[in-house]
Amino acid sequence: MFGVVPNFSEGRRTDVIDAICRALQVPGAHLVYRQADPDHNRLDTTALGDRDAVARAALSGARVAVALIDMEHHSGGHPRMGAADVIPFMPVRGVTMDDCVELARSFAKELATSLDLPVYLYDRAALVPERASLAEVRRGEFEGLRDAVARGERLPDFGPHALGAAGATAVGARKPLIAFNVYLDAADEGAARAIARTVRTSGGGLPALRAIGFLVPERGCVTVSMNLVDHEVTGIIDAFDAVAREAAAGGLRITDSEIVGLVPEAALGKGDTAHVRLRGFDADRQILERQIEGAG
Repeated sequence: MFGVVPNFSEGRRTDVIDAICRALQVPGAHLVYRQADPDHNRLDTTALGDRDAVARAALSGARVAVALIDMEHHSGGHPRMGAADVIPFMPVRGVTMDDCVELARSFAKELATSLDLPVYLYDRAALVPERASLAEVRRGEFEGLRDAVARGERLPDFGPHALGAAGATAVGARKPLIAFNVYLDAADEGAARAIARTVRTSGGGLPALRAIGFLVPERGCVTVSMNLVDHEVTGIIDAFDAVAREAAAGGLRITDSEIVGLVPEAALGKGDTAHVRLRGFDADRQILERQIEGAG
């Protein structure tokens, strides 16, 4: 069983969100998670199934997103570069990371050809070493990447050498990760970015942790948005406590946190949800093992 976790740059228009989610539900693919965030203006989804089914689901969802989302008029708190922003594949059961890399690379070619879309390979599927980092691929977001490509720089791995209204898509292969956002009682984006730089691996902080800080205008506050690449190395409590320490040192306070997408059952211990002030978490929807069981 493969998993695919497409993220789309739409979290506000319910008709567009519903259309994308309908498109993801192709035969053999089980749409096990969807969450639209109006603050980030982003839709996070997860589908499980066999190789062909998850590829068809991702292509179908991307086709609708490309038709209905105009990046020239998009705004939101989360970094983004395209309508079908990122499409990572992950091993779930009975498949290897190498299987996911091969799938991601073949899918990227198909996506670029079918939708006339610039496509970048990232993480384990990257063909260019520095593109293993999604942050590097998405640097400058839609506007910055559009201008760079127009200058003949940072050209995509597949597809046209120009970004249209649908932007570009990053396709990757990766292990299941935990997307964990911590919100602070401040609107100082610089403070959030400084905390993110301190706690993430690349800044000498916690291992297996990626982090960025940005303003969420709709909430009037900032967030430290983290990816826990390996929860057995750095867990949710570890990440939360590191942010809390840095925030307190700057006179800031954590208001709440959220997990976006699915999470392995072992990643959340008894009492963890209260410790990290987790809001909106639904174990039946968001525990990975429960969704695998339901998908067969």
